[in-house]
Amino acid sequence: MRDTAKDTKPSIVAQEPKQDGEIRVRWTWVEPAVWTERMLTTLETGIEGGKWFALMDKVWLPKNLNRAVEKVVGNGGSAGIDHQNVRQMKMHQEKEVERLHRELREQSYQVQAVRRVWIPKLGSNELRPLGIPAVRDRVVQTALRNVIEPIFERDFAPQSYGFRPGRGCKEALRRVDGLLKGGHNWVVDADL
Repeated sequence: MRDTAKDTKPSIVAQEPKQDGEIRVRWTWVEPAVWTERMLTTLETGIEGGKWFALMDKVWLPKNLNRAVEKVVGNGGSAGIDHQNVRQMKMHQEKEVERLHRELREQSYQVQAVRRVWIPKLGSNELRPLGIPAVRDRVVQTALRNVIEPIFERDFAPQSYGFRPGRGCKEALRRVDGLLKGGHNWVVDADL
């Protein structure tokens, strides 16, 4: 059953000019090393032609790469195929960021192979494959996500909860619970 109250997307175009900081409050989760007030305004009001240009220069910004290192180090995780762990990345952060900046800017950056490990499958004696990217590749992926995630997030369906900032299983379950209490009696879970 469709949730018609949530099917219509509210207009995000500002009716009147906003004061400095008002837009940032709605986008608190975006990376400030990348997303300036001007860019956030453009994100909200829409961009002419609907296409963003020249975003790669935001990915290789040293301040974005440094923030990406902090996030990757904060998440921990195992070393990739190159055996570099997050502690080593942190110890050599300045040199690594400088190198990534140069390689990305010169278009010479090469993604490394993913290290394959087998982990137990929950509730089974079987194993499932897990790919572990190199730490430096996770840094680049995070820097790229810092740039493009807000652009996609702006247009995602409100009833989508997976892998989105500030959303997850608990919010999805609360929404289902509210719909069931509101008289809806069908639940569809799709994983594409």
